[in-house]
Amino acid sequence: MVETHELSAAELARQIRDRKITSVEVAQSFLERMDALEPSLDAWVRVDRETVLSDAQQRQTELESGAATGPLHGVPIGIKDIYHIAGIPTSAGSKVYADYVPDETAVTIDLLRKAGAIMLGKTVTTEFACLDPSHAKNPWNPAHTPGGSSSGSAVSVAARMCPIAMGSQTVGSVLRPASYNGIVGLKPTYGRVSRRGVVPVSWSLDTVGWMGRTVEDMALLLQVMAGPDELDPVASKLPAGDYLSDLESEKTPKIGLITSFFMEESDQETQQMTRAILDQLKSAGASVVDVTLPESFDTAFQDQLLIMGVEAAAFHKPMYEKQAADYRPKLREMLRQGLETDAVTYTRALERRLRFSADMRVLAEQADVLLTPSTPTAPLADLTNTGDTRFQGPWTSCGLPTITLPAGLAKSGLPMGIQLIASPFEEVRLLAIARWCEKIIDVQLAPPVGA
Repeated sequence: MVETHELSAAELARQIRDRKITSVEVAQSFLERMDALEPSLDAWVRVDRETVLSDAQQRQTELESGAATGPLHGVPIGIKDIYHIAGIPTSAGSKVYADYVPDETAVTIDLLRKAGAIMLGKTVTTEFACLDPSHAKNPWNPAHTPGGSSSGSAVSVAARMCPIAMGSQTVGSVLRPASYNGIVGLKPTYGRVSRRGVVPVSWSLDTVGWMGRTVEDMALLLQVMAGPDELDPVASKLPAGDYLSDLESEKTPKIGLITSFFMEESDQETQQMTRAILDQLKSAGASVVDVTLPESFDTAFQDQLLIMGVEAAAFHKPMYEKQAADYRPKLREMLRQGLETDAVTYTRALERRLRFSADMRVLAEQADVLLTPSTPTAPLADLTNTGDTRFQGPWTSCGLPTITLPAGLAKSGLPMGIQLIASPFEEVRLLAIARWCEKIIDVQLAPPVGA
């Protein structure tokens, strides 16, 4: 019999709805799992057990009374500690926000609650979702980075301390930690989900995302949270799609393999893994074509980092001027450089990024999805940083929707993954193809911790 904490978010929702398990039993299962593992993994900032169990009891009472229930009724969710929840501290992993308690709740959290989800707790983030590594431990091997900035969310999902967790991505902060921890991660199209109520890094790059154990879980949360928000100036006015109904409908896809850069910069083991996955997909009927990156790709990553630094500095300037010493070294240096960057340099980077984004939209149209390794290597034994961001950053910069799937284990015993990328606002197609690939690859990873 499968343990409750091993079930995906969608499976839990079905079992609660079908009265096979209660929301209280679900909450207790994850709290017990947390009690057993959390001291060694440091993935959580704040968990209020009494509130979690009270919320779970309320969900159970609602179900028993015949009240209307949402698609996430009774399902616990981890929340990265940059999402505002009114009356609950949001420290953003920083001394600068040590005493900050917001009086508003993020739009996404409101939508999750309306769908019946239970807020399990706040997960560890790197400082202000930026560069300096957090203290969360990779459950596959604590000597290896868990990635960042959504490190606590990735660790908690991988270690089965929660079924699904919210993250955010400005460069690679959902896709990389998801891959490094052997789970699924989704970064939707820029503007597909409102960011209102989330501590910002870079207004033109920040994207809400999340991590779980299945593609179905990715679709379930997108179904709940996608849509316009008149008070978020970058939120798209395009109506949301039906991300769940067509999940199993995808025919054999046309896959565009990006051989330049992504394969060239991968280590031998990652290249072999990617080729082996492609062989599986081709054997199942997929067609694979090579696609070539545009020239604008050459400057895209450095431009992205420059833009991020300037826009982060604009947000942090009042705090930085008073509390520079309270910032950790890498973030402090990024803010210093951002404040010193002149307007012409910033503007030219924005102009080049517009060209790059247009070129990448054209590239995405050459296939149903593009495919790359998620990271150049499996997570390395280096805790001084959060890993190589170059394979995820371009998709955040150009705004294309991207999903990472676990693909197997390296010789080191650490997870590896592949990324699938689609055209803007084509999440329906992306998720259906990802589900098709998930079934073909048939890799389900569970770290040795707590086994």
